[in-house]
Amino acid sequence: MPRPIPPITLSVDSQPQPFHVPLGIPAPPVPGSRDIERICRLAHSHFGLDLLHCRDELVAARLGRMVTELGFSSFRQYCDHLEADRTGAALVGLADRITTNHTSFFREPEHFQFLRTAVLPALRRRPRIEIWSAGCSSGEEPYSIAISLLEELPDAAQRVRIRATDLSVRMLARAAEASYSQDRIRPVPASLATRWFLLPSAGSMGPWRIAPEVRAMVDFRRVNLLDPSPCPCSFAVIFCRNVMLYLHDAAHRTLLERLCSQLEDGGYLFIGHADSMRGVGHNLELVFPAVYRKPGRLRPKRNSQVAPSSVEGPPCWP
Repeated sequence: MPRPIPPITLSVDSQPQPFHVPLGIPAPPVPGSRDIERICRLAHSHFGLDLLHCRDELVAARLGRMVTELGFSSFRQYCDHLEADRTGAALVGLADRITTNHTSFFREPEHFQFLRTAVLPALRRRPRIEIWSAGCSSGEEPYSIAISLLEELPDAAQRVRIRATDLSVRMLARAAEASYSQDRIRPVPASLATRWFLLPSAGSMGPWRIAPEVRAMVDFRRVNLLDPSPCPCSFAVIFCRNVMLYLHDAAHRTLLERLCSQLEDGGYLFIGHADSMRGVGHNLELVFPAVYRKPGRLRPKRNSQVAPSSVEGPPCWP
């Protein structure tokens, strides 16, 4: 039975710097096949990750620096530490380094167009709209959702709450900072960038910051999607894109069952185009490429108290 990982309070760290081994400093240790097997087993049992397709060199590259920084002279020592640690902190560090976090603003733009034109009309009369971005990485997805809704609903900042969760503390800290380099902003249409970002001063190469009204719509939490959910919430819309393709079969089924149970009747589930729903029992209907709908009809929901936007608190939302 995997050990539970305690709640984490996030802090916003600076951007990681390129790692260069100075002259005279030993290079990071190289894992053996037994070390890779132990790491894969831990990632499999605690996070549902299927790393068997990953090259040993990839695992070594992602973990080598951390192993050195923690003062271990070998991967064997690091694996012993992972298995002996009872606080859960070592597993959090493993998850931070081993997970894939590629994302961008308005990735798969047709999904956001479908959200605006096909999903939102059924939600316009609701006093409260709850959306879950599961596997939000560094925040581009939930902020893209917020901007899309702000474009259609003038009072979206008061009516919409986006719950954004991820396994990686490091990525959540970056998301909560709400600050992005110009390269990261490039996929954003110019008209949206000028409305929903705070631009750097003229001539500056500084970061672009998410506008306060966009940032206030998103709550970030660390959540392991395979843990039993303490959250009683249901959601009209769930984005869980490019997550299932990294999971082994049992974890894939567990995750889909959880998503379906927390999706409202008539609600929409957005997945990645590389994610597969084959071989997994569900009652969802494909209504658009990589978009599924739960049978039933979305109904108005009574208003409920909005939790303050923060990255502190329990591993799920109130």
